[in-house]
Amino acid sequence: MLENIVKKAKKVLAEISEHLETGIINFWLKNGVDRIWGGYHTCFDEQGRPTGEPDKYIVTQARIIWGFSALYRMYPENSNLLEAAGQGVDFFIRHFWDEEQGGWIWKVRENGDPVDTGKVVYGNAFAIYALAEHFLASGNKRSLEYAERTFELLQQYCTDTYHGGYYENLEFDWRISKGEAAAGDRKSLDVHMHLMEAFTTLTQASGKEIHKRKLQEVIDIILNKMIDRNGGFGKNQFDLEFNSIPAINIKRTWNAERLTGETISDPTDTTSYGHNMELVWLLNRAGEILEKPSDYYRFITVNFADYTIRYGLDRELGGIYRDGPHDGPALVRDKEWWQNCEALVGFLDAFEKSGDEKYFEAFYITWNFCKKYFINHELGEWRQLLDVKGNIISGDIGNPWKAIYHSGRAMLECRLRLEDIINKVTNDVL
Repeated sequence: MLENIVKKAKKVLAEISEHLETGIINFWLKNGVDRIWGGYHTCFDEQGRPTGEPDKYIVTQARIIWGFSALYRMYPENSNLLEAAGQGVDFFIRHFWDEEQGGWIWKVRENGDPVDTGKVVYGNAFAIYALAEHFLASGNKRSLEYAERTFELLQQYCTDTYHGGYYENLEFDWRISKGEAAAGDRKSLDVHMHLMEAFTTLTQASGKEIHKRKLQEVIDIILNKMIDRNGGFGKNQFDLEFNSIPAINIKRTWNAERLTGETISDPTDTTSYGHNMELVWLLNRAGEILEKPSDYYRFITVNFADYTIRYGLDRELGGIYRDGPHDGPALVRDKEWWQNCEALVGFLDAFEKSGDEKYFEAFYITWNFCKKYFINHELGEWRQLLDVKGNIISGDIGNPWKAIYHSGRAMLECRLRLEDIINKVTNDVL
């Protein structure tokens, strides 16, 4: 059976490498860089044509900086990647950084004029992630300096010193936002997971003990208060004391701004199959940076993968559903690009940590669905949203939330894992 896995892994590795090198990288270098104002264009329809959306969000601007920087580290011969990342950093600091009170605002116009000056921890976490990665790629100390300054501001203004974790939604002057859709009274797995992601890369870049300690602290919050370890899923939203509460649409989030696809009309306790699998591999990456044993998070990894296979994977057609209850079949069965991207990486982690071939088969089923339905092979990027059978609901290549991050990162991470799997199986060490 392992010989068959090696055969499949080599086939997919070739497909993913070609897609990454001739598709994703080329598309975003050609179309993503704003050569007039700086920063990045993010919004493209299913033909790859700009949609005319003038605003630039902190999330996608930071994610593209991260993407070009990470890809340059994999392809150092392509200097265009580093150049594209560098000009993005320049625009980002010039227009998103608040010179008076520090931190990063939420949204600007195409030319950099401010639109929404809220201080959202989700966005500031991606600023840390992007700038720390740019430092790793370029050695640019300014990027690391801004990443560290952002970290310090989060500790100063956003840390909940009584209950633990972080307040997530704040205003321009760092006042905590009101409740309801402004969500100053809520915490989420989503935001804390991305803080873990950001602190992981910051720790890697700086090597500082304070960053390492705060990374471990946010991991402990997630594992002890935000997930069901035995059930194998993450909970969604919480009150400030970490009591799980029905999820609502919060402003300045993808769910609130998504214009297409199925919805859950009433507040409901749900879990995201995409977040569950993203958490798996981000947790394992954090463990590597914290120098934990390679199997340290094995129990969580396999439990989360099992849960996703049980409820989130379409075994018949392939692909990952969007959302479901804590115990039972999926409630939202359409298929979105990012959940499928993250599941690919998470399934490979589960296979490497356990050696159980069912996880590789789950990866293989998911990849074949993505290759057939999600990837627009003519343009080289992923479509946004499909129905359960793979029919296109939204064929957009980019939007204010969708760029190189999920698709490019998944292909990069899958390539690394497939190479590792082939090497380990060939040398009988898996």
